[in-house]
Amino acid sequence: MKAIVEAAICVFTKPPLAGKVKTRLVPAVGAERAAELAEAFLRDTLTVLDSLAWAKPVIAVTAPFTKEYLRSYPMWVQPEGGLEVRLETILRRALLDHPVAFAIGADSPGLPPSCLEQARDHLVSHDAVLGPCRDGGFYLIGVKHSPPGLLSGIEWSQPTTMQSTVARLQQQGLSVALIPEWFDVDTAAELSWLESLLEQRTIDCCYTRAALESIRRSMHASGPVTK
Repeated sequence: MKAIVEAAICVFTKPPLAGKVKTRLVPAVGAERAAELAEAFLRDTLTVLDSLAWAKPVIAVTAPFTKEYLRSYPMWVQPEGGLEVRLETILRRALLDHPVAFAIGADSPGLPPSCLEQARDHLVSHDAVLGPCRDGGFYLIGVKHSPPGLLSGIEWSQPTTMQSTVARLQQQGLSVALIPEWFDVDTAAELSWLESLLEQRTIDCCYTRAALESIRRSMHASGPVTK
């Protein structure tokens, strides 16, 4: 089968505003630092995508915002509606100009490029691909086409979200492949796990590392970064 030489990767994100992003991290690090981390996660995610010659990144935002490092990327505004509507709409738009399209979050810093390579390769012989999360959700979805109601009926942020998504895609007649499990960072416990991976040099995300080091320094007198 013919290899896929180009794919849109749509990064779902929000403007990194204090009190508006990573709110579940606020009790641990504060609103301003949570926003700094969100921006660092986004920059590290884009660094990974930029290392892949076949990846065509798109920034899928809840509201437009301006940053110098984003100037070279297309920025699409997500439509109103639930996550299923926003994912379907952005994926469908990306498929107008690309043979396959992926949606990922901006909160999985350190995601190995090999996971994205595997996802692309799976779409040569499958209709859809998912990357399972440690919390029961998924950090990546990739498709060749996005029929109406692709993800309708999915209960989000549940331990069964991933399983429900696989079942829904199969109900739509799509063959589904899986890539290795990864994680996203929404809670203090997940941030602590991320820190441990950085300390062990298991992953390398320069912007996230710098943000965490800055937080450690500023919070040194009052205790650790996470609880």
